[in-house]
Amino acid sequence: LTYLTEARSTQNFKFYITMGTGHTQRKSGAHTKNKKYKRQTWLKRRAKDTDQIQDEIEKSTETGKAITFEYNDELPGGGQFYCVESGKHFADAKGLAGHKKSRYYKRRCKELKEEKYTQDMANWAGGMTKEVLPPAHGNKK
Repeated sequence: LTYLTEARSTQNFKFYITMGTGHTQRKSGAHTKNKKYKRQTWLKRRAKDTDQIQDEIEKSTETGKAITFEYNDELPGGGQFYCVESGKHFADAKGLAGHKKSRYYKRRCKELKEEKYTQDMANWAGGMTKEVLPPAHGNKK
């Protein structure tokens, strides 16, 4: 058994001293300046982008096949409970049904109904449109 003997606080954080175990709480924001930690966690568990999901849905409608997965032990639920709109696997049907009632799922569906963002739209937004100007000296015949 460890007993809480006293609580000390400094300017930025509180820590508790317990008998025989050392600090029980880390300083808040301990990883904020750790570049190695940021590089490791930057893309972990990142959701698919909407344009990637729109591409998958277009391909499945063109081929006429639904997006399915073969049984795979490494995926949650063996890969059998997959949400196409958010691109996530779930452990069971109850988890998938609960996800389809969530705010995240509904927002994602709304985003997928919007027009796909293309390179032409990006060029237009950046002011890189192709202007068609009339000839400077008229048509020479």
